[in-house]
Amino acid sequence: MKVIQISELGGPEVLVYKEVKEPEVSDDQALVDIKAIGVNYTDVYTRTGMTPSKVPVIPGVEAAGIVLQAGKGVTEVKEGDLVAYTGAMGSYAERAAVPSWRLVKVPDGLSAEDSAAAMLQGATAHYLSQTIYPIGDGDTSLVHAGAGGVGLLLIQMVKARGGRVIATVSTDEKALLAKEAGADYVVVYSREDFLSSVMQITDNKGLEVVYDAVGATTFEKSIGCLKQRGVMVLYGQASGHVHPISPSILNPKSLFLTRPGLAAYTSTREEVLMRANDVLGWVKSKTLQLRIHGKYDLRDAPEAHRQLEGRLTTGKLLLIP
Repeated sequence: MKVIQISELGGPEVLVYKEVKEPEVSDDQALVDIKAIGVNYTDVYTRTGMTPSKVPVIPGVEAAGIVLQAGKGVTEVKEGDLVAYTGAMGSYAERAAVPSWRLVKVPDGLSAEDSAAAMLQGATAHYLSQTIYPIGDGDTSLVHAGAGGVGLLLIQMVKARGGRVIATVSTDEKALLAKEAGADYVVVYSREDFLSSVMQITDNKGLEVVYDAVGATTFEKSIGCLKQRGVMVLYGQASGHVHPISPSILNPKSLFLTRPGLAAYTSTREEVLMRANDVLGWVKSKTLQLRIHGKYDLRDAPEAHRQLEGRLTTGKLLLIP
């Protein structure tokens, strides 16, 4: 079968399209014939070594497809089911052996492409807005990268819970998309200081919560945007790791800081189903609008990564085997 494999860490050029042996299925796994693969920033972290990985490795942690074979102990799915998953490495491939407890049946009427586009980023937006800081009516949040895959979904989920959203983006085109998703205010950070804008919008009161996937270039000002006992949620590092800090920076306003990851919020079958069923159900009902920016052949994964890292995308990128 064809896969993308990384044999050395580096730029997009280390994503090599090659033939490998089909995976063997253990008793608690299912073999999935992959129809669509989600491209995510965590794949860039794998490729560059920002997230430690042993090479060679097949990157990717999100896909949707048809179950070809179920292991002897599998009860969650059966052969022929259209399923989606996130949280299992090796999705940049034509087929993958996936732990069955991570597989979710796709609702009737929902496509493999939409399911693959929704799983990781939808579940991320879900745990951010529903669990880490459950948005309440009237809460104001700052959503960085508001026109990205998570950002567009997170804006919609915050608004659905009655919250206000200030989104940051890099261009006027992206500002329009964030507005269409429901953002109350949009700051184009390439020409505006988002800290000053937040304070002006909130009458210098600050925010209940900041959702920050950018990291190094936004962290300090994000902290400055918060009100007393506000919550700083650093869930990514697209611009690099935040420099070491002293916990004392949280003291003046008694702030809360967390650095979560999706794995810890989908660590049980029950939690996987709860988040996935919500997200896929909302997509099916059109309550949650997906934006698929582009689709690439599996062999063109390097170009997809160039687009993603160059911040040339709005919404989701997919690879199609």
